[in-house]
Amino acid sequence: MTMRQPTFLSAEEALAVAQRDALKSYRDLSVYRIQVALEDDGWHIDYDLKDPRLNGGGPHYVIDGQSGKIVRKRYEQ
Repeated sequence: MTMRQPTFLSAEEALAVAQRDALKSYRDLSVYRIQVALEDDGWHIDYDLKDPRLNGGGPHYVIDGQSGKIVRKRYEQ
């Protein structure tokens, strides 16, 4: 059984970290539905297109719940 580490970063703070990075590459995030979930390895923040008829996708992040650093990121374009 995996123990979740204590989290000091709120969902809003983790989202702010992801947004700062995402805006550098995507500029307009209004076309994405944002999902935020706390998992064992940190905050998972996923940007999924609101319109399924559009091609591509958005960024996906794992943010460390203690330090607020980006652990992993993946861009879909």
